[in-house]
Amino acid sequence: MNLRNLYTPAVIVLLVALAWRAMGWPGIALVASGLVLWALLHFNQLMRVMKRAADNPIGYVGSAVMLNARLKAGVNLMHVVAVTRALGEQLSAQGEQPEVFRWTDGTQSHVTCEFTQGRLARWRLERPGGGAQQDGAPAGS
Repeated sequence: MNLRNLYTPAVIVLLVALAWRAMGWPGIALVASGLVLWALLHFNQLMRVMKRAADNPIGYVGSAVMLNARLKAGVNLMHVVAVTRALGEQLSAQGEQPEVFRWTDGTQSHVTCEFTQGRLARWRLERPGGGAQQDGAPAGS
């Protein structure tokens, strides 16, 4: 199990407990309003990214080379969609791990990204005509 999934609920429980101990019900109301604000900010960001992505064709990016330069291992799929402003063309089966997506530009260069548990693990830039191929992966792999 991924421990990252346990951090947020643990922090929320800790904040509520500390608020109860410090201020009682008004403290819980204060923490709850802060958590609602935090959730609304994340939801708003997600909607903005998806609205921008909806305006572009699936799997298209302005420049695959620039996308390749901007990718970093460990970022989530929403971050990559925000950078490309388009949903990726899914190459893997639905629900299969690792998830593989591709973004192609106007010159038919494309970047293929592999996501493991929602985080970017590896990516590869391929250029047409047998040009340079470049792998992107963390330094330790």
